[in-house]
Amino acid sequence: MTKPRFSIVAPAYNEEESLPEFYRHVREVMDAIGEEWELVLVNDGSTDRTGEMLRELHAQDRRVCIVDFARNFGHQIAITAGMDHARGEAVVTIDADLQDPPEVIPELIARWREGYQVVYGVRAEREGETWFKLFTARLFYRLIGSLTEIEIPMEAGDFRLLDRQVVEELRRMREHRRFIRGMTSWAGYRQIGVPYQRHARFAGETKYPLRKMLRLALDAITAFSDLPLKLAWLCGLGLLGLGVLLGLVLLGLRLAGATPLVGQGLVLSVALLLGGVQLVFLGILGEYMARIYDEVRNRPLYTVRELVGFDES
Repeated sequence: MTKPRFSIVAPAYNEEESLPEFYRHVREVMDAIGEEWELVLVNDGSTDRTGEMLRELHAQDRRVCIVDFARNFGHQIAITAGMDHARGEAVVTIDADLQDPPEVIPELIARWREGYQVVYGVRAEREGETWFKLFTARLFYRLIGSLTEIEIPMEAGDFRLLDRQVVEELRRMREHRRFIRGMTSWAGYRQIGVPYQRHARFAGETKYPLRKMLRLALDAITAFSDLPLKLAWLCGLGLLGLGVLLGLVLLGLRLAGATPLVGQGLVLSVALLLGGVQLVFLGILGEYMARIYDEVRNRPLYTVRELVGFDES
């Protein structure tokens, strides 16, 4: 196989029901473009038949290449591994659950040919998602936009095309707690959005429940902003001022002969307030220290059990 011009990177975690249909859609779309392509599928420690099915797809089509993780490392790391091994001049990252339709890829490529180096999909409509999911998604983007110094377009996910130059820049960034769309925005280059209609999952359950969304939001904030640490300092300064003011008021009431607020209830309330605030900001400080700890250990981002198809070019 000659070197592909386009690489399609897709993480796969327990996607046995979606994989055949996903491959069919990608093959039909990319064959119609008429240039060399490859499909890089990353098995992110699946516990179902996903790994076996990936090998069946490779046996059927040598353009299907596999990065088989030794265990589950998570969606963002799986995308990173796919980009590490992709060989195309342009790399498209997409999920294998068919929520992001491969039929949009030609439009991404058309914008790339116009000179844009990052072409991201913008979810104009989102099918099959609850009001709570939609609400938390919008809250997520607004929170990231207000707390970080990078601009991430509303409703832009990880479905995007990256020029080879951008991919090489992202490959130089080896932080462990990754937020790919934030890293892409930070890198710069010419960027443009392409609106599309996001479908409901073809099969299976979402791999991004609320717990993982909160984890991703926290990673994004701590990766691109030190505002929480500044808020801790400002909050401490405010509480100090409030304490001094309360002390002066109580002293004045005592000197005036009035009976100030006393009692165990007041003391307990103030102690709980101050203790709670301290623990919250200790937790924020701990989150930043955990990021530092992850980096200084200098472990690899992932471990690979097997690579399939990359030595056949």
